Amino acid sequence: MLGGLITIAGGILAASGFIIKRLPNAQSVIDKIAPYQGWIGMVMFGWGVWEVLHSVLGLSLLATHPLSWAFWMLSGVADLLVGFLLGFGLITHYALGKNPAAMEKGQRIRSTLMGIQAPLGVLAVAMGVLYIVFHAA
Repeated sequence: MLGGLITIAGGILAASGFIIKRLPNAQSVIDKIAPYQGWIGMVMFGWGVWEVLHSVLGLSLLATHPLSWAFWMLSGVADLLVGFLLGFGLITHYALGKNPAAMEKGQRIRSTLMGIQAPLGVLAVAMGVLYIVFHAA
């Protein structure tokens, strides 16, 4: 349940521009969670790495439960990418800070993903809601 809530919060932050255009009163909710953006991003990034790794290791589920496996992988990818975007400042500070080449490569990856940040955020919100629904059932 906590993973779903964190995914929803990160998705809202990533798609905040898109959400505010559609729902102007959502600004107050976004302002409340914005100070935690970096840490939410770090948690999402770590959670995404974990989910993608485990879904690759559980590739045999694709034969018996293809929808579950696809959901698992898509959740992991959404968490990984949105977490990278939101937590980039903290990731560079703690992991890439001493390696200029790695920091430059990270900046290139981030600039590529910035163009699809809002759709990734919407995907993360949807996956977070589905994650809660499936795990509550």
